[in-house]
Amino acid sequence: MSNLKQVSIYTRGITTASGAGGYGAILLYQNYRKELSGGFQLTTNNRMDILAAIAGLKALQTRCKVTVYNNNGYLVDAIANNWALRWQANNWKNSDKQPTANVDLWEQLLELYSQHDVEFIRIKQCAGNQEYQRCNYISRQAAHQQNLPVDEGYQPRFPLGTP
Repeated sequence: MSNLKQVSIYTRGITTASGAGGYGAILLYQNYRKELSGGFQLTTNNRMDILAAIAGLKALQTRCKVTVYNNNGYLVDAIANNWALRWQANNWKNSDKQPTANVDLWEQLLELYSQHDVEFIRIKQCAGNQEYQRCNYISRQAAHQQNLPVDEGYQPRFPLGTP
């Protein structure tokens, strides 16, 4: 039996039609609750989902047993199926020998992941889960803030000015 604190983290990342994005994370431990959110002026949904998990794990002050809930298959499968660890071992190349997207965030996430006992679970977006719905709300609020910072790691697939 583990002595580690058992923490649940609900995470959500979203983007708007304008390309702005927001993330939300809700940490739950016994009667303790913490909500985190932030946003960027131009980013992707995948980046926001990964960043939500990073924000949640970064908030932990000691080694914990963590369950991270998210609906993004890219995020959940990359961790649950060890894809991200393989990408890292292959110098950030995927199975097609192409560069892995979002390396800056995967590096941060894997570092935090290694510090805890973490399980990622994919939940259905429409599951009616109160915490996930709240997470969705705070991530949307974050994406609609004024004067959002630049997502320095964002690499547009088609740079501005290209057809």
